[in-house]
Amino acid sequence: MLIRINNIRLAYQSLLRQKRRTILTMLAISIGISAVITIMAAGRGMQKFVLGQFDIFDAKSLSIETKIPTSKANSSDSAIAQASGVVITTLRDKDIEDVSKHPNISVAYGMVIGQEIASYNGYNQKTTIWGEGAGAAEVEVLKFSEGRFYAKDEEDSLASVVVLGAKVKETLFGDESAVGKNIYLSGKSFRVIGVLAPRGAAFIFDLDTVIYMPCKTMQKKLLGIDYVRQIIANLRDTNKAAETVDDLAAIIRENHSITNPDRDDFMINTTADALKSLKTVTDGVTLLLVALVCISLLVGGVGIMNIMYVSVAERTFEIGLRKSLGAKKSDILLQFLSEAVLVTLGGGVVGIIIGSVLAYVIYYLAVRFGFKWVFDVSLFSILLSVGFSAVIGLLFGIYPARKASNLSPIDALRKE
Repeated sequence: MLIRINNIRLAYQSLLRQKRRTILTMLAISIGISAVITIMAAGRGMQKFVLGQFDIFDAKSLSIETKIPTSKANSSDSAIAQASGVVITTLRDKDIEDVSKHPNISVAYGMVIGQEIASYNGYNQKTTIWGEGAGAAEVEVLKFSEGRFYAKDEEDSLASVVVLGAKVKETLFGDESAVGKNIYLSGKSFRVIGVLAPRGAAFIFDLDTVIYMPCKTMQKKLLGIDYVRQIIANLRDTNKAAETVDDLAAIIRENHSITNPDRDDFMINTTADALKSLKTVTDGVTLLLVALVCISLLVGGVGIMNIMYVSVAERTFEIGLRKSLGAKKSDILLQFLSEAVLVTLGGGVVGIIIGSVLAYVIYYLAVRFGFKWVFDVSLFSILLSVGFSAVIGLLFGIYPARKASNLSPIDALRKE
């Protein structure tokens, strides 16, 4: 034990004698380690941000959306086509009714989307209108600063009622209470019955600029249509999600007279599946970036090997002298290995500090810009960084250390 402590002490003293070289070598390692820490922390923050976009929906929810029959489910072709103006009109009230009758569905409702200028006492606000069934209050996470959501009987009676997003209310009413007052959309009067608490953004869409109204009211009084863009439903038992999706697909195919599943004009996605897919993507991106960063650690390892070679060449006489005074081959090997490990561990510690600071800066900026971010420098990332740096030091320090330990004392002393 004393011999090992002595080897570490000698290694430390040797490194101190070459401060500039030691610092530069540590810097190469610390840059790689800090990059690993920063990327893994940023990956966690990105994952929280991406998955947090689904916080507006219950974890048990699923959606049935229209798609171009010739496109594959979840492909970009259908989304691009519909964004370009292609309208699929096949989802109807019967589909909503049949979906809601499924034993594993607790609630189902339709949804349509539009844009209008909202007006009140000379104040105007361009808004996105979400026409949603009354069941939205059971599926979406809605908190109110005043008032309430509309009820099923209000939807069925085509009541002209709306619920305002926080920014819409602020623009139109300021500090004045909005509940009970009327706003105008497309020249028609709608009574405000509720105001949502600030919700922030989801999928880069500002939810506070949205106005909710009953789906049927929007269909008949604003859009003049009899179809919906989407059906949203809640599962009673998520363990039966797969079979429920199959059942619902069969029901809608029958309603739409579809015999070939490849010609479906709809697609069904559960929130759980979407979350799982996104988590897999974000984890994969993070691991890829970490793998790329590890290349810089390998480059730093090559630098350690070069420095060790130089150190062995410069200290040949010292090695010969120590061996002639009784130092064993293992002592020389351990001393040079200790130097390599000390340099990499030192670089690891510095890298952890720098990486943690950079991760916090990213977190601070993300929060300032309104993103749902987390600051998470995990124990795993620290252990990975320190462990990897130690392994790099050992791997790239072994060959120069063995070369030093194998030097003949006589040949080494002749070098001087």
